[in-house]
Amino acid sequence: MVFPTRALHWAACACLSATGAFGQDGAPVKAAGASTAAVFRGERLTMEEALRLAEEFSPRLQVAAAQREGAQAAITTARAYPNPELHVITGNQFRRLSSAEPGLLQHFSVSQQLELRSLREARIRAARLGHQGSRFALAEARLLLRAGVKQAFFQVLRREAEIDLAAENLRLVQDLRRRIGVQVEVGEAARLELTRADAEVATAQSFSRSAQLRYVNAVAWLRTAVSAPLPPQIHPVGALTVDGALPPLEELREEVLTRHPALQAAKFEIERAQARLDMEVAARKPQPSLYADFERQPDLGFYRFGITIPTPLWNRREGPIGEAAAALKQARAAAELRRIELTAELERAYGQYEVARQLVDSFERGVMRQAESALRGAEAAFKFGERGIMEVLDAQRVLRTVRLDFLNARYDLQDALIEVEQLRAAETGGRP
Repeated sequence: MVFPTRALHWAACACLSATGAFGQDGAPVKAAGASTAAVFRGERLTMEEALRLAEEFSPRLQVAAAQREGAQAAITTARAYPNPELHVITGNQFRRLSSAEPGLLQHFSVSQQLELRSLREARIRAARLGHQGSRFALAEARLLLRAGVKQAFFQVLRREAEIDLAAENLRLVQDLRRRIGVQVEVGEAARLELTRADAEVATAQSFSRSAQLRYVNAVAWLRTAVSAPLPPQIHPVGALTVDGALPPLEELREEVLTRHPALQAAKFEIERAQARLDMEVAARKPQPSLYADFERQPDLGFYRFGITIPTPLWNRREGPIGEAAAALKQARAAAELRRIELTAELERAYGQYEVARQLVDSFERGVMRQAESALRGAEAAFKFGERGIMEVLDAQRVLRTVRLDFLNARYDLQDALIEVEQLRAAETGGRP
């Protein structure tokens, strides 16, 4: 049985919509409602539209944006001065000696901590560096989001092409089975040939159903990557095409190490850890406080001024300073680890690109035509009785494998280019 490819696409998307969609607040989004139509109109989804929706609705991007807002608020917190402390005490004085004067007692006092300049500047510098690092973290989150959406989008196109290949393969096998059936009926072929053809039809049907399942999973992955309330039925529009070539690996490595937001964020994190260490060292110095009070007694009153200086006898802040020093070492090690990881990811993606490009070139240069010619020759020989059905089935399997390998190589090439583009930070130019 041959399934219409386009109908399979709509059926796959309809299966995904059965679970419903959810908005940013977790509330269900009405299917085919006005709110959904306002976000995305129609069933044809382009790459540009998917990227736009992802940047608008993605929780990952919202988390990074919220962290940046928190880092901005941390600067305000760091700039704040200590609040003064006001004390008001009242009571009653009673007479124990005949010379004493009973009556109301009142005591007023105020104290203000004087923050040292070195401590304040280190705290503000740490907050500002944290905000600058959060900007690059947001840029990295946007790069990862866009790369994930592109990979999911092309995965759908890949699975869609697999469905077309499966449908074409099933059509060829069923056509061959009908011819074998006619030959068996007129006695020109043995029934064993028909049994082999039936087994091949069952295999082709199984491959077709598996392709449909992979397509459903790919559409679900795309919905997750976009994270927007999409209509029940969507049809990604595009092609697995690759334009241009990559620069040499050494040039790409230098570009990645210079421009990638993760390394820029790690750099600011090191500086922030250094500022925190400076802040803890500056906090060892006693922070004086000005003090003034006024007291009124029934028979007299007085006021006083003074200064309070903490004495670091027992707590010399060895622990906080040691923690800040360890955090600085950790930040440096994390930056080096991120550099190694990005270099390894680039080398892996570049290697995948080279292998996939060679495969695509080999398929385009003649492997595909050779497999098609082999199938046509086997079918012609079978038609004239020079070859059996096994030769035709083998040729069909080879052609199906070659076409599938060619499709996978094109996707691998596209996937490698997406990863290299993300590592190069090409869409942001290395800027947050």
